[in-house]
Amino acid sequence: MSHRLQGILVVLAMPMLITACGGSKHASSAPATTSTTVATTRAASTTTTVPPPGAPGALQGEALSAAAGDIPDNQVFVRYSGRAFAMKVPEGWARRSSGAQTTFRTNNNIARVVVETGAAPTVASMTRELSGDKTAHVTKRPHAVAVAGTAMIAATYTTTSAANAVTGKTVTLTVDRYELSRGGKLAVVDLGTPVGVDNVDAYRLMIESLRLR
Repeated sequence: MSHRLQGILVVLAMPMLITACGGSKHASSAPATTSTTVATTRAASTTTTVPPPGAPGALQGEALSAAAGDIPDNQVFVRYSGRAFAMKVPEGWARRSSGAQTTFRTNNNIARVVVETGAAPTVASMTRELSGDKTAHVTKRPHAVAVAGTAMIAATYTTTSAANAVTGKTVTLTVDRYELSRGGKLAVVDLGTPVGVDNVDAYRLMIESLRLR
């Protein structure tokens, strides 16, 4: 074979060799992309701090609000009657309603009631709710109780507010959570008190008076 013919054959073979090498390099990059996607998904699933869908978040105080004292023994209570529930509340407390949520408060004494369609609560379901919210620090684990003859699930947790932008101070609440159901409706009641304030008797009266519609 002449040297000229050998040279022509080498030139014709080069594009096929380049194509083969390029295809091999492209194929080897696919597993790396798949591995990165899996790692990202795992990281996202382990860093979630929100409560399960449908569960209200932990009750939060406000560092801007004035300090709250005990609800006085001579406090007058009035009966609130809404579409979803009725309950005795301290006269003069501000009320705010938004969707399924109704909140009564004076400074950082706060009572929040959320009524939505839902299954009957259990110790396990409340445990999942509170453990799924990283702002709630449980001090008394969920347990079954009877309040004025009504079966409920109860627990106690604390939360700390965002710091006041001027003073840097925060407000820590102790919150009693109660859950009960009736006719396919689930009520979640959070009764919050600043640490050092005693509202036990007043809050007992409120939760004992709660009636779902």
